Amino acid sequence: MSVQQPVASDHQLARLLQIGVVLEEVVEARAGEHARSVDGLDSETVALLDEAATESAEHRQRLESIIDDLDADTIPFEEIKELVAAQYEAESEFDGVLYDQLCNEETAYKFYDDLITAIEESDAEFSVDQSELVATLSAIREDEAEGVERVTELMEADG
Repeated sequence: MSVQQPVASDHQLARLLQIGVVLEEVVEARAGEHARSVDGLDSETVALLDEAATESAEHRQRLESIIDDLDADTIPFEEIKELVAAQYEAESEFDGVLYDQLCNEETAYKFYDDLITAIEESDAEFSVDQSELVATLSAIREDEAEGVERVTELMEADG
């Protein structure tokens, strides 16, 4: 299964959306942990991390709602985790909270961009409204793009 090919079924769409859920869980967990545990962060960075965690939780809920509407079996978490690692894991370690957050936002943006393309190129009939699905994913992708911009601006201000 790949996001590089058109989505062929509800089952495949559900799997891909579950990858999105896992990505959002990673962003949410990492941002929250950084905000709580890293000493010496300025208030603007803490606010950015808190906002990222809240936004990711919202994205996760939106994706889970779509998955619930699909006529598809769920996939074991371990299998999804492996798919995420294979396709979207960072290629190297990132030092610093802002670099980590930037990597997470960029990874999520790329995933949603690929998923939207795969859905738009599909000839499959889904059990959810395709235009609403693409609109939801596009809104989430836009949030990720804005997150990249916010992190980049904060990095430039600090640098």
